[in-house]
Amino acid sequence: MALVTLRRNLYHLSDFRIHGALAALKTQHVNHVHKTVKEHLCPWFWSLHPGPIRVRFHHAHCKKFHSENGNDLHPVGEPGFSQVHNWDRFEHSVKNVDEQMFYRKLNSFTSSGEVLHFISTLETLPDTMMAGALRRICEVERKDGDQRLPKEILESSAFQALCDRFGRNPSDLSNAGLVTAFQALTLLCGDAQSRLLMNLEAECQHRLERGSLDVHSLCILGETLIKLHGPGFLTLDLIIYQLQGESLEAFTPEDIVTLYRLLQASPEKADQQQKFLNKINHFSLSLVSNLSPKLMSQMLTALVVLDQTQALPLVIKLSKYVVRHIARFTSEELRKVLEAFIYFGHGDRFFTETLEQHVASLCLTLDPELVSRVMEYCSRKLILSEPIFNAVAETFVCQAEKFSPSQTAKLIEPFGKLNYLPPNASALFRKLENMLLTHFNHFPPKTLLKLLHSCSLIERHPVNFMAKIFSPYFLQQLQGEESYLDRLSLAQLTQLFLTSILECPFYKGPKLLPKFQVKSFLTPCSSLETPMDFHLYKSVMIGLIDLLGARLYFASKVLTPYCYTIDVEIKLDEDGFVLPFTIDEDVHKRVALCIDGPKRFCLNSNHLLGKEATKQRHLRLLGYQVVQIPYYEIEMLKSRLELVDYLQGKLFSQNSGGHW
Repeated sequence: MALVTLRRNLYHLSDFRIHGALAALKTQHVNHVHKTVKEHLCPWFWSLHPGPIRVRFHHAHCKKFHSENGNDLHPVGEPGFSQVHNWDRFEHSVKNVDEQMFYRKLNSFTSSGEVLHFISTLETLPDTMMAGALRRICEVERKDGDQRLPKEILESSAFQALCDRFGRNPSDLSNAGLVTAFQALTLLCGDAQSRLLMNLEAECQHRLERGSLDVHSLCILGETLIKLHGPGFLTLDLIIYQLQGESLEAFTPEDIVTLYRLLQASPEKADQQQKFLNKINHFSLSLVSNLSPKLMSQMLTALVVLDQTQALPLVIKLSKYVVRHIARFTSEELRKVLEAFIYFGHGDRFFTETLEQHVASLCLTLDPELVSRVMEYCSRKLILSEPIFNAVAETFVCQAEKFSPSQTAKLIEPFGKLNYLPPNASALFRKLENMLLTHFNHFPPKTLLKLLHSCSLIERHPVNFMAKIFSPYFLQQLQGEESYLDRLSLAQLTQLFLTSILECPFYKGPKLLPKFQVKSFLTPCSSLETPMDFHLYKSVMIGLIDLLGARLYFASKVLTPYCYTIDVEIKLDEDGFVLPFTIDEDVHKRVALCIDGPKRFCLNSNHLLGKEATKQRHLRLLGYQVVQIPYYEIEMLKSRLELVDYLQGKLFSQNSGGHW
């Protein structure tokens, strides 16, 4: 008879299996079987103690809920409190399976109505499970984008019955049931003046001051109070103080990430908490393998907000697990990961290769914000990844209308910075030009200038827009409310103007006024040239002195009238002989040596950056004989004699006409 009753009550848990339970029950006396099934197989259906604490209420389906004080059941993955009875191992395992079935069924629902209907079919629920139902309702509503419940749900008898259970006697609730219900109702209602929320908050405050909340409850309460009152709420300091007194071994991985988020709410206090943060950072190294993609992205975000630059070992270990699970990250989570790697300057070959595969596999389904963040990551790290750039170019050509002006600029700029044209370059820039023609005024002035300047670096000159950006109206917009234009904007305008003269002779529009032109592209900050590698220069200088006979025959860091700074300049007369650098008469040819160190190339490649390629292209158009001295060729030389022979071949080849 007991087994029949059990099957009827588990009607809605269709995937519940009792064959193992039946086999085990056969080994016990009949009376004990009846008692075990009734009291422990499904403990939310029957009362364990017929005492005065039992609470019952009715709802639309005329069923009865009641909760027992002391029965603190937890969702999967959360610790449970010990029960009053001394259950054997079999009974304990059956109880855990029942609880797992409940939450598995609960998590399968996709609407708040389904959740309410499900719990209305059950006769008895512990407060933790009712709180879990509220939390599931909250999760469902947040997925829909509107955290507030529909009016018909709020006014339904089932929902009112749930709320009444938590509001009537909050002191009877378990810690887990109390804080979980408080969290869910805060997210669903959001009204700090609600009587129900005020009662729950008062009880939480009372238990907090009494020091009776466990680690997990403290974490949930902290996040809920931040949501309800903001990060400046004084109670948050008490919560963090109590958490500091707990052993970190008592924290689950989820609790550790929640702790990071609590500290993240007050980044201005990070210096005061640095000793505690160092302890958390070190302990978290042992938890990384147990973190979900969501928790990994949240931990990285917190490390950024808290400026934990000393936690680089933790960032590196997180990166290794991001590589393993990158396909499981949502677009938002992966975007946060990339932001963190950009902030900490982290990048490695394995992550890049995995990112290439991931982006290529999702080519036409990539989220625009994620696309722009991927390109920003490549740009910051100087990573020229053809698979990524080609996939992004294809995505933009097919779905340009989905990209905002700022996203478009972040997408296009790396192509110019890293000096790369994708196979569909014609279609890409045709699409970009059409977007600019129709949405020109939607682009912020500085964003537009950076975008057009990037195009010119790869010889996709924005001739159709030069007249607009050189106009006084645009320059006034560019300046905005500032008293002067920033140095980078002036340098970009100047280089675009020089490009219009050297590479677009057919352009006959307005010129850039002299007051908006810079004298040099090489500046300490925001430079359009990469400073010369000093150690590489010293090596080349020694070889030049040996080759030419004296330091007198070449000049270093020569600023030209065209804003570019030449690393080394050598002057030749009409017969090709080298002249002292102090002589300006009878100069027939000028040789510009570009001593290109690693920073002038894309990462781990021999591919020049866009600004360096543009500089060399312009110097040739200005009449200079450009001689490139790349670092990777110098590094192959084994002796001083080999260096001299190398420079001689570079400077005085048979067709150069030079002598010394």
